[in-house]
Formats: sequence, structure tokens, C-alpha cells
Amino acid sequence: MNCFPRHTPRTAPEASRLMLVSAEQSMGFVPNLYAHLAEAPAALEAYFGLSAQFQKTSLTEIERQVVLLATSVENGCNFCVAAHSMIALRMARMPTESVDALRAGIDPPDPRLGALARFTRAVVAKGGWVTDAEMAEFFAARFSAQQALEVVLGVAMKTLSNYANHLTRTETNPELSAYAWKRKA
Repeated sequence: MNCFPRHTPRTAPEASRLMLVSAEQSMGFVPNLYAHLAEAPAALEAYFGLSAQFQKTSLTEIERQVVLLATSVENGCNFCVAAHSMIALRMARMPTESVDALRAGIDPPDPRLGALARFTRAVVAKGGWVTDAEMAEFFAARFSAQQALEVVLGVAMKTLSNYANHLTRTETNPELSAYAWKRKA
């Protein structure tokens, strides 16, 4: 049963309208995640706020996309894996083999990115209770304590969107269909 409206800038609650208009102007379409989150303006604003803060971290654009893709795959979010595959390939210019590996739930070829993906998956799977060995491996890959906490920020951002997408049964936008992904049953 899906009782969650998929809003447009015209149908959204007043507090969400400007956010949807802005997204449509910058992207050329309203991602269905935003269209559903618009029903709860505070949730949409929180997602945009977390996203803006995650952009300010010391992680590179490719590293941020590793965190977002690894989290979305671990959480089984069809929509976010498609969206971040497109962003990773087209905007961050992540190598195709790295994106394909992350989508398959395995480590990308670059050892540092592999360590980041493993650490991110451990944070998600264990609710943050990573082992000392997992933390040591992350630090051995030249990541810092600051970056460990920045991974948690990225996981928080994606957990909000992943869970909202699961709850609302978000369909992948046609604009993202080339990057479609289905979670393993």
C-alpha cells in the first residue's frame, strides 16, 4: 500500500515548494525522492541540510560518492543506488569499474577507496559499532578520525533517504533509468 503523494512544485506543501522548484531548475526534473519527502517539509529540508554539510567535508567528491553508494547498496535502496551511480559517473567522474564494484557490493579496485567502502559498510551493518581492526584498517588507508565521523554524516544522510524511499516505495525517475539497480532479494 502506498499512501504517500509524489508532489510537484505546484502540489507540494507551501514550505516544500521552493525546494522543489530549485531542484527542478538545477537538475531539469524533480527526483522522486524529493517529490515524496516534500510531504514532510522538515524531512526535505533536513535532507538538503545534511547533503550541504556532507559537501563541506574533507572527503573528496569521489570519496563522498563511495560513502553514499556503499551505504545505499548496504541498505538496499534501488532509487539512491541509481541516483548516486549517475552522480558518481557523470559528476564525480568515478571510474566505471569502481561504480560497478560498489553497485555489486564489493570493493572498488583502488585500495584506499576499497578501505573506505569496507569501513562504510561496517558502519551501516553494525550501527556504528565497528571493531578496532576495522578502525585500524581505515586509518591505515590514510583516513583520519575526522573522516571517520564524516563517514557517519554521509551514512546519516543516506539512511534518511534510503529509509524514506523504502517507506514510500519510490520509483526510479525515467531520467535515472540507465542507472537502474535492484536490491538482492
